[in-house]
Amino acid sequence: MTGTTRTSAELDPRRRRILFRAWHRGIREMDLILGQFADENIDRLSDAQLDVLEALMAVDDRDLVQWVTSEIPVPPEHDTEIFQQVCAYRQSDQEC
Repeated sequence: MTGTTRTSAELDPRRRRILFRAWHRGIREMDLILGQFADENIDRLSDAQLDVLEALMAVDDRDLVQWVTSEIPVPPEHDTEIFQQVCAYRQSDQEC
């Protein structure tokens, strides 16, 4: 079970691939954070925003978790509007 709450049938192949990858990370916490974000937003993101999301998803999960939990600073190249939107899906009160 992936945890996704939506069907990907109506999505184009790129969005389907991103949605799948968002729910199939190496760390379950990142599955939940990126997966929930993708479920809610994948059909509304522009191509440029998808580019940014794919670049973010290419980062190692251990780094992403530390950025999202504010354990280490987010490098400027990844501190984007998309990253901030992803952080908004966290269940904790900590900011990114």
